[in-house]
Amino acid sequence: MASPALRIIKNSGFLYIRIAVVTFLSLYSTRLILEALGTSDFGIYNIAGGMIAMLGFLNGAMASATQRYMSYSEGENNKEKKKVIFNISLIIHFFIALILLILFVIIGWVCFTFILNIPNDRIFAAQIVYCCLIVSTVFSVTSVPYDAVLNAHENMLYYSIVGIIDATLRLVVAVLLFRVSTDKLIVYGLLMALIPLITFSIMRIYCHRHYEECVVSLRKYFDWGKTKEMAAFAGWNFLSKAGNVIVIQGSSIVLNSFGGILINAAHGIANQLAGYLLVFSSNMQKALNPVIVKKEGEHDRHQMLAYSLAGNKFSFILFAFFAIPFCIEMPYVLQLWLKEPPEYAVLFCRLIVIRRLIGQLTSTFVTSIGATGNIKQDSIANAIIMTLALPVACLCYIQGAPIYAMYVVLIFMVCLMGIADLYFMHKQCGLSSITFFKEVLTPCVTISVFTFVTGIIYLYFMPIGILRLSCVMITCFLVCIVSTYALGMSHNEKRVINGIFSKLVSGICNRN
Repeated sequence: MASPALRIIKNSGFLYIRIAVVTFLSLYSTRLILEALGTSDFGIYNIAGGMIAMLGFLNGAMASATQRYMSYSEGENNKEKKKVIFNISLIIHFFIALILLILFVIIGWVCFTFILNIPNDRIFAAQIVYCCLIVSTVFSVTSVPYDAVLNAHENMLYYSIVGIIDATLRLVVAVLLFRVSTDKLIVYGLLMALIPLITFSIMRIYCHRHYEECVVSLRKYFDWGKTKEMAAFAGWNFLSKAGNVIVIQGSSIVLNSFGGILINAAHGIANQLAGYLLVFSSNMQKALNPVIVKKEGEHDRHQMLAYSLAGNKFSFILFAFFAIPFCIEMPYVLQLWLKEPPEYAVLFCRLIVIRRLIGQLTSTFVTSIGATGNIKQDSIANAIIMTLALPVACLCYIQGAPIYAMYVVLIFMVCLMGIADLYFMHKQCGLSSITFFKEVLTPCVTISVFTFVTGIIYLYFMPIGILRLSCVMITCFLVCIVSTYALGMSHNEKRVINGIFSKLVSGICNRN
């Protein structure tokens, strides 16, 4: 376990450097964009982005299939099979881009004509932004096979470099908005459409130069049987992502219908903040996921389950490490970030962070079930659960429920999805529910309670401000770290951490 663990930690280190840079640039970019566009135009941009993401799950489903088969083949050490998968992926993603283009046009016409609540004088600008986002999405779709190659080779260093370039370009766009005299929303949409084209070109050139499976020969490396197998896997994954992504992004349209543009601004801020916090755990998972699939490819089910359980636990802890102090001090954090945050932003941020935190408890199970190649039943269950969220939320609003009812419904649905994933992990992978409760749920809940209780104490005897924020964050960080080592780690995990720490210390001493 030591060698893969060291590799995961090293790749996670590259990703965390990326996180530090990207998060700083993104937070500052969002502040500039909100200031340059204004609350109303910022809300319009989030509506258009939500509509695009609603259909982006089609690409996401195929991306998961590509990464699964590429990593599985890497575990099998089958070079020719990797070339076949790469070329099949190129063909499939070309057609996905074409399908999405057609669907975006149709859905856009319906939404702009009959559904969206946008002021008449901003409809044209919103339509231009929507078209720019379509172009951006098409380039993102075509980059998936290359992202899958980097993922299979666990090359998180180059992935991190591309991410930093992307975030830097977004900051440049935000700064340029203050120098524009024409419609800033239209200019913002046009410039944002160029960024995926640049990052796609960088990634494509690198992969073709460094990886032998990146050979474009559609006739030589085409396998109809493997194409049907990947398409079937993607089809069932499509159901799961359809229910999940449509609900999450469709919530923007529901909130817009019942609350208006200003509510969408608060919703957009909440999604961005939760996304920034989530990258600390999701990027660790990005380093872990190929290892899980490779272990299944090596037919080592025991190790696959061990990495999956450890992934859930540490994903939750990493997210809680930042989420708990931020939730405690959310009003002041948003004030520092945005100066004047939109109404409901504090409440929305807290609720969406809670939902994401619960989701981390079973976050690697999707990868583990997918590694077996049989995701049909789990995908159907998740699709049914999440599909109910929007109509239930609409019914709540019709009955006079408060505007945050959407978030409460989504929290409940995420809990149901976690139960479904746990059931299918038991059924298909042999995971015991008792093992999950013992190794994941119990330590995660215990660590969270200790961290939250010690952090919230400061609210009762210190005034709001930077000093209290610093005290809350430092205390929460220390309590989370200590309780994780004392209560959250198994003997084997402690042994690995102690070994890594000893190597670091000895390396420093030897240099001196």
